[in-house]
Amino acid sequence: MTLNDLSLIEACQQIQAGELDPKKYLRACFDYANTLEPELHAFVNRASLETLLQNAGEMNSGPLWGIPVAVKDIINTVDLPTTNGSPIYANHQPTSDAEIIGLIKQLGGLIFGKTVTTEFAWRNPGPTVNPWNPLHTPGGSSSGSAAVVAKGIVPLSLGSQTLGSIIRPAAYCGVVGFKASYGVIPNGGVFPFSHSLDHVGLFTRSVADMIFAFNLIMTRPHQSTAKGASRIGILKTPYDAKMSDEQARTLELAVIQLAKAGIEVEEIVLPTSYAAVFESIFCMIETEAAVVHQHHQENHSAEISEHIHALVKNGSAYTSAQYSAAMQLQAHLKEDIKQYFKTVDVFLTAPATGEAPFGIQATGDPIFCSLWSFLGLPAITIPVARSRNDLPLGLQLVGQFQGDDNLLQIAKLVEDALNKARKPALN
Repeated sequence: MTLNDLSLIEACQQIQAGELDPKKYLRACFDYANTLEPELHAFVNRASLETLLQNAGEMNSGPLWGIPVAVKDIINTVDLPTTNGSPIYANHQPTSDAEIIGLIKQLGGLIFGKTVTTEFAWRNPGPTVNPWNPLHTPGGSSSGSAAVVAKGIVPLSLGSQTLGSIIRPAAYCGVVGFKASYGVIPNGGVFPFSHSLDHVGLFTRSVADMIFAFNLIMTRPHQSTAKGASRIGILKTPYDAKMSDEQARTLELAVIQLAKAGIEVEEIVLPTSYAAVFESIFCMIETEAAVVHQHHQENHSAEISEHIHALVKNGSAYTSAQYSAAMQLQAHLKEDIKQYFKTVDVFLTAPATGEAPFGIQATGDPIFCSLWSFLGLPAITIPVARSRNDLPLGLQLVGQFQGDDNLLQIAKLVEDALNKARKPALN
C-alpha cells in the first residue's frame, strides 16, 4: 500500500496520531499528481509544493491537518486563481475565500489545487479524461474533482451540482459523490449558475470517508436514525428505458443483494407529474443563468461558447408567468414528495444511464439526477460494479430534505452489502 492508497479517515488518523508526517504525505500527493496530470488533465492550477509544506507547518492543528483538498474551479480561493472554466476569468484572483473554503481551512485542510470544470459549470467540457479510460468522458461539470479522487491524488474534493454535476461524474469515475440537501453546505463565494438549484457537494472514495468529511464540515456530531432494517424504495421512472442493459442489471443485482442482507426493499412509482418537470427545470435554469451571463454576452461575446450564448437567448425568452409557474411546481413537488418518505427511508435509482460515454466532447445525460436537484433533496452515488469495458457502474440513493445524516448512514449499509469498485490502475 502506498500513501496514495490511504483513505481520508486513515490519513487523518495517522497524521493526528503522529504516525504519518503530513509533509511526507503532501509530497507523495504532489509527486503523484505530477506523474498522472500529463494524461489526466484534471487541474487548472495547483499550489506549489513549497506552499503546501509551508501551510502544513502553519496549520498544525485541526482534524483535516495535512489533508490536501482539490477544489472545483468555480469556488473562490484567495490562494489560487478561480477561472470558472472561462478565458474571461483566466487571471481572476478572488479577494476572499468561498464559505466552504473557509470551513476547510479552519479544519486544517490544505487547498491542493483547482480542478477542471466545464465552462461556468455548464455544457462545454474541459480537457479532463476518464481516469479508467482516457477515451471516455469523466462527466461534468465537476469533472476534475471526481477524477483526482478516483486516481488517489487526493482523498477529498469539492464540487457543485445544478442538474447532475456531482452524481454523474462520480458515477463515471467510480467514486462516492454526495450532493447535500439544498442550502445545507454553504455556497457563498461559488460562481452562480442557477441560484434556485445550485448545490455544493463532496467527492471521496468511500461512504465512510464521506460521513467523516460531512460531519466535520457541518461542525456537529453525527446522529443516525438508520438501522439494519432500513427501507429502500426501488424507484421506477418513465425514462428507465434510457438505461443501458448493464446499468439496469446493476440495479437488479443490487436489489437482490440488499434483500439478502436484510434491507427492506419495495417498488415506488412516482406519478407522471414528476416526469413532466424537465420543462420547468430548464425554464428555471435558463432564466436565472441568463441574468448571470447577460454581461458576459454583452462584453465578452467572442470568449463564451455557443452553450452560454444559447443560455442567454433561451432564458431571455421566458415570460415571468412561465418562471413563476416553474417555481410553483417546484414548491408543490417539494411538499408532495414527502408522502413517499412515510413508507421508505430512501429511493434507489440509477445515477446515470450507464458507463461513461465514449469521447470527451460531451459530459453525459443528467436525466437521473435532475429531479433531485430540482427538489433540493440529498443524493449520493456509490460505485458497485464495472462494465464490460472496465468502466464503473454505480447506484444512486436519494433521501428526504435535510435528511442528510440518515441518507449517509443508509448509504453505508448499502455499501457494506454490495461489492465495491476498485481504484483505477495507473496507465
